[in-house]
Amino acid sequence: MNDFLKRFLSFAVCIFVALNLIAPTKVFAFENDQAVLKPLSGTPAVIAEERRKPNIILIMVDDMGFSDIGCYGGEVETENLNRLAKNGMRFTQFYNNAKCTTTRASILTGLYPRGTNGNLHLRANMVTLGEVMQQCGYRTALCGKWHLGREEINHPFYRGFDSFYGLLDGCCNFFDPVQPDPKYKGGRTRVFGKNEKLITDFPSNFYTTDAFTDSAIEAIHAADRLKKPFFIHLTYTAPHYPIQAKPADIVKYRGKFRGGWDEMRESRFKRQQEMGLAAESWKLSEGDSRAYTWANANQDFEDHRMAVYAAMIDSVDQNIGRLLQTLSQTKHDDDTLILFLSDNGGCAEEPGGRDPDKRNPGPADDYVAVGPAWGWAQNSPFRRYKSWLNEGGITTPMIAWWPKVIPRGTINRDVAHIIDFMPTIIELGGGDYPKQFKGNELLPVEGKSMVELLKGKSREGHSQLCWHWAGNRAVREGDLKLVWDKLNSNKKWQLYDLSVDRCEINDIADQEPQRVARMSNHWFDWAEEMELKIKRN
Repeated sequence: MNDFLKRFLSFAVCIFVALNLIAPTKVFAFENDQAVLKPLSGTPAVIAEERRKPNIILIMVDDMGFSDIGCYGGEVETENLNRLAKNGMRFTQFYNNAKCTTTRASILTGLYPRGTNGNLHLRANMVTLGEVMQQCGYRTALCGKWHLGREEINHPFYRGFDSFYGLLDGCCNFFDPVQPDPKYKGGRTRVFGKNEKLITDFPSNFYTTDAFTDSAIEAIHAADRLKKPFFIHLTYTAPHYPIQAKPADIVKYRGKFRGGWDEMRESRFKRQQEMGLAAESWKLSEGDSRAYTWANANQDFEDHRMAVYAAMIDSVDQNIGRLLQTLSQTKHDDDTLILFLSDNGGCAEEPGGRDPDKRNPGPADDYVAVGPAWGWAQNSPFRRYKSWLNEGGITTPMIAWWPKVIPRGTINRDVAHIIDFMPTIIELGGGDYPKQFKGNELLPVEGKSMVELLKGKSREGHSQLCWHWAGNRAVREGDLKLVWDKLNSNKKWQLYDLSVDRCEINDIADQEPQRVARMSNHWFDWAEEMELKIKRN
């Protein structure tokens, strides 16, 4: 080969490399079953474009009440969540679905849950946040509780998450996830896994809250190695029962709850008023029909189990601190959006009862819950709790933090719902909600983007929001909310004007019979669309 040809070939190679650095190679890809010309993933221009997208961490705790954390009026030392709130935004009217499975399904799909079988909430005609964020160029991870099934159609590793580590079930022992439940809770052995494989052995120092955070931190590093933005859904099992915590965390709270649940509700409400979370029109709701009197309770035992519950939330906050430290170390503390919420209100269930001679809150060898009185008080100032559709069951604390984008220290009073996460996160990721996925026609997304709300602006909200769980029903239209409480002995709808009665004290149903009839008909229409077989009444 002569010198001229060698120089020509060298020059041609240089030009080829330069062009690939300036403009990405394009290839044919399939999008909505249509062949389209797209930049080749991994080329420098694509990497640069993907790195401009925000990282997103969606954190959800399990069965935590509206007023438990410090920045929502609680006693728990949540310095890291308080810092996110101080430098971000708190919502006062953000709704979940009052139950673990239905909330998780709605977050992942942007849809109301169809039917009542939790294993059928993810279907082929639905797309998950993990799947759409993968299409947006994100590295995706789910770290924590799943609770939506174990088959290929509804397993996180096969529904859009590049990595999965956590619990496929609804709850487990915090120190040893495969320790069988006690007989009074059914005696089941829970299922824990990593990607598509099961995990059955755990180290002696294992604690789920720490392990889920470890997995999330590794997901950040994995995305960095690939030079991709990350979407991480971090779903803690705390503070869901069994209430189990580390002794050093429990001791911090022993004695802090000896005033009882009524006193705790009142002091929390006072702090909420001082913070500006509770509007002047709010009034503390009345007692709960399932709560019992503090004077007749074993007060030391009650203080003990609430201290364990508080310690579990404290541990979550400590781990969020680890996550924030990792973001700082990896220089992602300015380009990451963090969203924090609970899947439902505090829980009134009480497997195992409350006999101090039989139950010992805290260690791995017993299985205890906080019970109905604490479960109600945790949602101060609202009525009811998990599984009920009064405000205490469906209103969650929601913190949004994104430096330089979200106005610092703001309180957002707009109405929003977990189905809004899907369109919001897709918009931030630079994508569009698809009409088809893997050859299947998709149900249209039912949520609305919250991007403008996160920027401190307004948006056109939902004309109607509906809920259902286990015989309880609710529909909200504007400021009016219609509720069917299955514990209501009158067996009738209750109507509240939340603009002046957010805590649902004054039932105006008898004054507005036509409105009750119209709104209840709307609910039954919605229920039929959601495949709920409920007779109209």
